[in-house]
Parts: sequence; C-alpha cells; structure tokens
Amino acid sequence: MPEPNFLPIEDYGLIGDMHTCALVSKEGSIDFMCWPQFDSPSVFCRLLDGIQGGHWSVRPVQEDGFMTKQQYLAASNILQTRWINEEGVVTMNDFFIVENKQEGTSGSVRTRSSVLVRRLECIRGKMRLRICICPRPDYGRKADKATISEDKDGWLVDFANSQLRLSIYPKGNIDVSLQDGSLAYCTVDLQDGDEIFFALYEQNPKTTNMSSITSLKESEIRTNLFWMNWAHKLQYVGRYRLMVERSLLILKLLTYQPTGAIVASPTFSLPEAIDGQRNWDYRYSWVRDASFTVYVFLKMGYGGEGEAYINFIFNRIADWQKAGANKALPLMFSIDGVSELPETELDHLSGYKNTRPVRIGNGAAFHTQLDIYGELMDSIYLYNKHGKPITYDQWLSIRAIMSYVCKIWKDPDMSIWEVRSRKENFVYSKIMLWVAFDRAIRLSEKRCFPCPKRLEWMQHRDTLYDEIMDQGYNPTMGSFIQSYETRTAIDSAVLIAPLVFFIAPNDPRFLGTLDTILKSPEKGGLTSAGMVFRYDHQKSDDGVGGREGTFCMCTFWLIEALTRAGIYDPKYLHKAVNMFENMLSFGNHLGMFSEEISISGEQLGNTPQAFSHLALVSAALNLDRGIARDIPAV
Repeated sequence: MPEPNFLPIEDYGLIGDMHTCALVSKEGSIDFMCWPQFDSPSVFCRLLDGIQGGHWSVRPVQEDGFMTKQQYLAASNILQTRWINEEGVVTMNDFFIVENKQEGTSGSVRTRSSVLVRRLECIRGKMRLRICICPRPDYGRKADKATISEDKDGWLVDFANSQLRLSIYPKGNIDVSLQDGSLAYCTVDLQDGDEIFFALYEQNPKTTNMSSITSLKESEIRTNLFWMNWAHKLQYVGRYRLMVERSLLILKLLTYQPTGAIVASPTFSLPEAIDGQRNWDYRYSWVRDASFTVYVFLKMGYGGEGEAYINFIFNRIADWQKAGANKALPLMFSIDGVSELPETELDHLSGYKNTRPVRIGNGAAFHTQLDIYGELMDSIYLYNKHGKPITYDQWLSIRAIMSYVCKIWKDPDMSIWEVRSRKENFVYSKIMLWVAFDRAIRLSEKRCFPCPKRLEWMQHRDTLYDEIMDQGYNPTMGSFIQSYETRTAIDSAVLIAPLVFFIAPNDPRFLGTLDTILKSPEKGGLTSAGMVFRYDHQKSDDGVGGREGTFCMCTFWLIEALTRAGIYDPKYLHKAVNMFENMLSFGNHLGMFSEEISISGEQLGNTPQAFSHLALVSAALNLDRGIARDIPAV
C-alpha cells in the first residue's frame, strides 16, 4: 500500500455552521470533519491518518495539466475551489447551510441538523471529475456501510454507521458505485453551464428538506447573504480591513451557536513539531481563550457573540457556586458546558505525517491555572463597558469568584502554557491575578455595586504589584522573567503587561523586556526572523519535551506591545509595522493562521487557532491607531 501523502496544514480552508466545521484542501478534499458537533468523533480524518481517517474528495480525472485556485466568496464563509486547464474551468462552492435565525443563541437544545453542500459548476469548456466519499466514523475506528438508491431527481447514498445521507442532484448520466461496501464514488462529465449539487446530512426528521436543486440553490443564496450581512457589521475601517474581516469570520465559525461557547480551534492533535509530542485536542472552550475572543468581538461591533459567551460563562459560574465554590473554577469546558474532559490516545491513528500520539480530550482541564481569573474579569469588565451592563445577580457571582481568588492568589500554578512539570509562581499568572483584582474594583466603582471586601481587594492588588516588580523582574537582565523560581528565563507571555494596563509601555522595565525578547534565541532572546517563541526550552522544562515552532499569538502580542511603545519612541512603531507585514505573509492563501509557524516557515499545530486570529485583530486595531498619530520617521 503506498505511503499516504499528507498535505501541508496551510493548504486547508474552513467551512462551518457554528455547530461543526470541515477543513477543505486546495485540492478539493474534505480531510477533517467531526459530526454532528465540534467535539464529536470525526467522520473524515484523513488529515491524521491517510488510510483509516476517511475523506470526501473531488478532483479532475486528469492527473496533471490543470491548476487549482481557492478563495472565499467576498465577505463570506462559502469556500470556492477552481480547477482550470485549457479545456475548461470548474468551480466548487463548499458551505454548511446557515439560516438567519442562527445569528443569536437559542439555548442549549439543538434545533436543527447540519447540512454540508458541495456545488460543482462548469463555467467554461468541459471537464471530467471523480468524486469519492468514504466516511470513517468514530475517529476512523469503523468502516461505514453504504447503500445506494434512486430519488425522484437524483441519487441517495445512505451510510449506516455514521447515519449520514448523501443526496446527489440532478441524476443526469451519473453512475454511483460502491467499493468494499463503504466507499461511494462516481465520475461526472461537466460541460459549460452544467452544475451538480451534493448534500450531506443526518438521516433524521430535523434535517432541512434536501429534495430538489431549487431548495439547495436557495439555501446557498441565504447562506451567502447571512455571511455578507454579518461581515457588514464589522466596525473597522483601517488599512488591514480584509485580514481583520477574515479573522472575524473565522472566529465566528469557532462559536457554538446553541450555548455561546467558543472553541480554541476546531481540530485535534495537529502537531506543534513533526515527530514531536505536543499534539493536543483544542475542540473545547478555554476560559482564557474565549475571554480574549470576547474582547475582540465587542471592539469590532459583535455584541451578540460577546453576550452569548458571557451568558455561557455565567452559567458555568452558577454551576460552580452550586457545587460549593470551594474548588477552582474549571479552566475549560466542552461546548455544552461539561468540565470533565479526560485525555486519551488514539493508537489506531498514525497522526499527521506519522506524528504520534494522537490525543483527544485534554489533561489540562485538571490543571491549576490561576491566570484565568484575570482574563475572565477583564472580559466581564469590557462587556459591561462595550456590551450590556451586568446585572446585580451577576455581580454577586463576581463577588463569589473574587472571594475564591483572595484565597489562592499567593499559590503557584501551571499558567497559560499549561506546563506539565512543577507548579511555579509564573509572572504571567501573577499579572493576570492583579488584573482580576483591578477589574473587580473598577467594576464596583463604575457601577456603585456594594463591595464589602473592597479594601481587601485593593490591598491584594497593591501587594501583588509590588511583589511582581520585586520578584518577577531581574534587574541584572533588565527584563521581566518567566517565574519567581526561574530567574534567568524570559517568557513572551509577559508581553501582555502593557496590553492589560499593568505597566506603561514606555516604562524602562518593560522596554528592557521588549528589547530582550526582540533578540534572537542565540543572543538570549525569543525572536527569530520576525516571529516569536513562547520561551526557551533549554532554560524552561515544561514537562512535555521536544521542540515547537514560533507562536503566532506571541508574535502579534509583540507587535501590539511595540505599537504601544511606539507612541513614545518612533523606532518601535516602525518595527511593529514591519513585523506585522512580515507576519501576514505567513498566513495561508485564505488568510488563515494555525497555532504556530515553524522556523522553516510552515504552519504547525491546530488550525485555525482562535488565539492567532484574535491577536491579529487586536494588533491591527492598535497599529492603525499608532500610525494615525503621524509619528515622524526615525
């Protein structure tokens, strides 16, 4: 059997419907899809196993002599792939049907089934294509059993194990065949003006009627209008509008419509280094990641998405209070609000480019990560400022959260990078604990809420500030450090400090940190060719082992920090502009970013990554403000 050919991670685009999603390659294959929702077992997973994973591929029968192009329709999440040669041009529009009512949340009850549509149309000449669909449900553990029947105007292919149905319209001269009872395929000859619809959906009564070409055409029009109307709300008119718009459209696809949860990424176990160990499942809603995303939604004019997540997290806080509020708030949840997410390994899957283990679930759910209280309080504070005023009952929940924070703020933790070694007093976590106290105090004052422990909160906040400045800063290095215990290691996470107003961007202590991080790893820094590593693995044992690429979010954080420092010193602003333009060039052909970029320039890790895109938006927004000040050249 030939060795499977894994496509680069950056060769994929994302489609979805705020319930689930799929990755579509430039070659026209769907190589990743979980069904029926983000954290369900996969149905197509060839991205993680070229033989057992399952796929839905469409490509010209002719092996070579054609060119492929891929793009999103303007201001839309409908993805278009084109095959072009001298004889003809065929386009394929891929999308999940989206109805207008899905813009808000409707409670935790699922009200409809997903429908994935692929429309093939010949727009010049002629072309022969081969379509092959091979579901492998339950993470590729099962081969499906397919049966073929005729509909009034088309073909139906039912898959018994996955409970999926494929409708093909019109029937025309298409012959659908089976191979090994589980793989369905057909060859189609398209001429100028011909079009064929393929629709994949569940075999149940909830599914929208897929009985005609007319209904599918109408669904495509409605779906495109939904996305165009949503994108039109974007409150950003700067020089990077197209990149910001695409990032927001991707972030919208990472929201789960029934509950308001926001997933960190829709994929699992795409490696941070080929042959490495850092292969994690990101199909869950981290308090940290989602809170940062809420800020971006609110600033860009999408209050509904911000409100949906705030309601989701307050419901989780209510569950925590009912359980006694005497343990840490879970740091991550399933999209339905479950906090038990045991980590297991799928030994039957080879992994992307044979990189094992393939993990589902996430052991970090049981970690101690105290920084989440800062991100949570910051998002609530910003929601109160840019969204809707929080209620008195929500304020009581905040007081309960802060009562717990008063008990644990001195403790060590595993922090934002979810180390799997020992707990330490990480500077990032201490800064975010300071943020928790600061935002709670500000909120109580802004809203005049009763706050019996205001003086205690203020004392803890001020004590933390002095402690961070004393123990979290190394005067010999002239830089903030990773933790109180690791005195000579730097960490790009501390770039958050001026972004959350912990320190002024022109403070000598922060400028020293900035200058240190800007150095190359060989000279004690974290920046390589304009991109930033999280930390130096030679100096920091995180308990995982292996290497990784540069971290997209940290690069955008550095750009934003440089921009803020550039208000006072133009050299930093010029550096920020150059780094931002450089970083944009590492997005894929659709403007999509994964978690990391390798030193050889390839995308690594789960894709697309909410962290990467929310940090891009924030950096672009602040960079526009900095440039608008018309700072003179250096």
